[in-house]
Amino acid sequence: MGSEIIKLPSPPDNRVDVLFIAGEHSGDQHAALIAGEIFETHPDWRISALGGPALGNSGVQLLHDLTKDSVVGLVEVIRHYGMFKQLFNGMLDWVETYQPKVIILVDYPGFNLRFADALAKRGLSVKGGGNVVVYQYVSPQIWAWKAKRRFKMAKVLDELGAIFPFELDCYKDTELPVHFVGHPFVREGYENPLNYDPDGPILFLPGSRKQAVSRIFPVMLETFAAYRDSGGKRKCVCLYPEEGILEVLEQALQSTELDSSVIELRPVSEGASASAVLTSSGTMSLNCALAAIPGAIVYRAHPMTAWIGQRLISIEWLGIANLILKKELYPEFLQKDANPRILSDKLKDFLKDPDLRKAHLEGANELFSHLHGADSETVGRRIDQLLAE
Repeated sequence: MGSEIIKLPSPPDNRVDVLFIAGEHSGDQHAALIAGEIFETHPDWRISALGGPALGNSGVQLLHDLTKDSVVGLVEVIRHYGMFKQLFNGMLDWVETYQPKVIILVDYPGFNLRFADALAKRGLSVKGGGNVVVYQYVSPQIWAWKAKRRFKMAKVLDELGAIFPFELDCYKDTELPVHFVGHPFVREGYENPLNYDPDGPILFLPGSRKQAVSRIFPVMLETFAAYRDSGGKRKCVCLYPEEGILEVLEQALQSTELDSSVIELRPVSEGASASAVLTSSGTMSLNCALAAIPGAIVYRAHPMTAWIGQRLISIEWLGIANLILKKELYPEFLQKDANPRILSDKLKDFLKDPDLRKAHLEGANELFSHLHGADSETVGRRIDQLLAE
């Protein structure tokens, strides 16, 4: 985006009840479900958002498509610093002008928690002496790194909605109200875009961030080429969340000698039935696990980002399902360990080993039990209660 000037539109009738900020595709989809829930209870409310296409299609006023600017890692953030600073300051002014009743920050902690802090310092939020309620949906991974953030969060947030039940214990030594609201992937009305089909193609899910996809997808393509060269007959489907990612995928495909007829690039919205999967460590990997599709996690970050991460992150796995189950349901191949030849051999195992499918079915049932929770509440209900206080 470089030096492009970002202009944020006014809300209809200069009125806004709820503002969402969701900077990633997964958060955009989660936020759209919450917006729908709020509209059911309050059809007359005005909702605006920094988000993406899912929020835009839900009846919400989309101020700016933040998902197109999604980056990961220190190096990438520095590269886009000017754009984020302009957007950040512009949104602060927008909130001060239009005073939404509540701001729902969806995941995206690098931006959102700083924004909550700035709202308090400017005296706009309840915690800063103002009137705007600030609600964070999806806890940052404080159980993995930057655990001390929880004390800062307690000072700038009015409430946190956690999607994993174990996260409640992470905040017990703070004054921040935390409620388990269930995971969106197991809520009523959610349709998993993925299914298992023993006769289906191989599925590739390289992610939703351009920088990461540009490193991960070439590894997947080399793996698929090795699989085909060794006699593999299956075709491949690769899902992408938006047109910007499609451009990255098409550029990578042009650099290979693979026959384009054996690889289909398809929007996530169309879904896929697959026999095996190679996936990045993001949100879609959990969809794979809930669909019980055998596969592996593949991830490559910028070398400097990976070096820093190895020294800051204290978790055994990157994959969400592995973390929840506390075991390696999906083997993880990271950085230099993401070797196409080894991954090709693994793909063959995923396709022919019935014990792996059985393990994934058991894992899917266990995950559903963890994520559903009889004690979970909805975000919409929590927002109503917060505004009533």
